[in-house]
Amino acid sequence: MRLLLVEDDTKLVRALTLGLEREGYVVDAAESGDLAMELARATDYEGVVLDLMLPGIDGFTVCRQLRSEGRWMPVLMLTARTDVTDRIRGLDAGADDYLIKPFDFGELLARLRALLRRAREIREPEITIADLVVDTRGQTARRGGTLLPLTTKEYALLEYLARNVGRVVGRADISAHVWDDNHDPGSNAIDVCVTRLRRKVDSGRAPLIHTRRGAGYVLAQLNEE
Repeated sequence: MRLLLVEDDTKLVRALTLGLEREGYVVDAAESGDLAMELARATDYEGVVLDLMLPGIDGFTVCRQLRSEGRWMPVLMLTARTDVTDRIRGLDAGADDYLIKPFDFGELLARLRALLRRAREIREPEITIADLVVDTRGQTARRGGTLLPLTTKEYALLEYLARNVGRVVGRADISAHVWDDNHDPGSNAIDVCVTRLRRKVDSGRAPLIHTRRGAGYVLAQLNEE
């Protein structure tokens, strides 16, 4: 799950990025409002953690611009301001929740999980392809009723394929949505992950994960490879 972290405190960015990545999130960081908008226009993020006081355009403006452009990913605002009028202003700008600094990282995770869970509930709670069921709320998958022992990265890849069922997705698409910006496009990490995922999803069953040479991968129920 890919998040956009917008914060100009370098130490806090490092700490939050490390903590979020340990929880299985892919994190892109922006230290200004202008860079945040540039990244948000280029990538379909699942959620945004947004500071209010930023170089360039502030967090209020970033949030309003996201909403005016039809980008409805959950936004969790962070700020050192305690005035209730600022909280009201942030929510009116389109934020989904508000957290005052200093905050406990566990609380940030809990609030973020709640926002992302609500967003998933608006979308399909389950995606079914043949006898494969991907539970987007529980972030689990079953094939023929059997729970698949997926790692965080394998589940993220499977959900991305499931949300694009029947469509060939290339390595660049997978890298943008499942890996972070530090991913080396020349490495074989994606191919290795697809191979592991295929073993777990398709072992002893009709194949659902297919390779399209030179194009990418597709999750679909086909008569032949």
